[in-house]
Amino acid sequence: MFTKKALWITLSLFLIGSLLLVACNSTGQPAAEEPAAPAEEAPAAEAPTESPAEESPVTGNLVMLDWAGYELPEFWGDFAAKYPDVQVDFSFLTESAEVYSKLESGFEADLVHPCSNLWQLLVDSELVQPIDTSKLSNWSGVPESLAQDGQFNGEQYWVPWDWGFESILVRTDLVDKVPESWADIWDPQYAGHIAINDSGEAAHVFTALSLGYDPWQTTPEQDEEIRQKLLELAPNVLAYWSGQTELDQMLASGDAWLGVGAWNASYVSLLDEGYEMEYIVPKEGRTGFLCGFGIPSTSKNVDLAHEMIDAYLAVDSMAYLANEYGYGIANIDALTAVDPNVAELLSLNDAAVIDSTTFYEGLTPEQRELWTNVWSEVKTSQ
Repeated sequence: MFTKKALWITLSLFLIGSLLLVACNSTGQPAAEEPAAPAEEAPAAEAPTESPAEESPVTGNLVMLDWAGYELPEFWGDFAAKYPDVQVDFSFLTESAEVYSKLESGFEADLVHPCSNLWQLLVDSELVQPIDTSKLSNWSGVPESLAQDGQFNGEQYWVPWDWGFESILVRTDLVDKVPESWADIWDPQYAGHIAINDSGEAAHVFTALSLGYDPWQTTPEQDEEIRQKLLELAPNVLAYWSGQTELDQMLASGDAWLGVGAWNASYVSLLDEGYEMEYIVPKEGRTGFLCGFGIPSTSKNVDLAHEMIDAYLAVDSMAYLANEYGYGIANIDALTAVDPNVAELLSLNDAAVIDSTTFYEGLTPEQRELWTNVWSEVKTSQ
């Protein structure tokens, strides 16, 4: 039987053994800590997303030197839609020569719209600059036969847009005989009822044709004959018109029976109003014009000027010109949108009609001065 003393000795030995056992199993290193769970990476800060700055609207003024009637918004709707904050200002022409005189005197424009007879002078005088046709989305519709008229020194200086005729427009219900020739203008039966285009150039051309001459190759003797012929006609003239509306009113009232040098638009307009009209093809042939847009050398808005030209060439614009004015168009892609009755009425879809028309040619300064002086004399001779 253990005594209390023996029991304490036994317990003491047991405790010492336990301590030794723990010491033998120890590595002498602190117990390893559980590896901490990797901290979640904070999402990368996104670059600030700024709303793209809206482009400032294009503003300013675009100045056009054009013919009355072509300022209608139907002709430049694409431009207006794209540049609603650009103000388009129009200054109007009564004849192509005004483009030269105005630009030379310092008039600032971004687009001009003279006809083929003036362009050589504008180019030679360095008053216009070449056009970059790669900026025109509608350029592919312009046939080379028309485009070449705007080319000088290998560059495109103007874009053809409208072409048409000048002929004799007759109130058939008021005359006994419809003229068949330019020479018939001098027939006494029409005296006092003739309205003539107020243009010395046009007068020289139709008078030369009536005499069988090439208008642009006349000799001094032939020029004198033309002068005398026009002086002979002057007493029979009712009025000299300078705009379509003026001529239309004289024909509609019956004061004028013959509209000499009349344009397609007058014919279409008066027919629509119910008047009995005939737009003759003189035996010498109709005269004709081909006009278009160019950019003056001093333009401050060259890019906008290209945009405006493109808008005028658009299919809708060109179709409107043919349907409302009866004029020939430069973008053949628009022919399918032209009223077939209008195209048939004036043979606008007949390529051969261009070959049978005497289109105006460029003038020398000497010719321009002579013809202008003769015309002034004729008008003041009555």
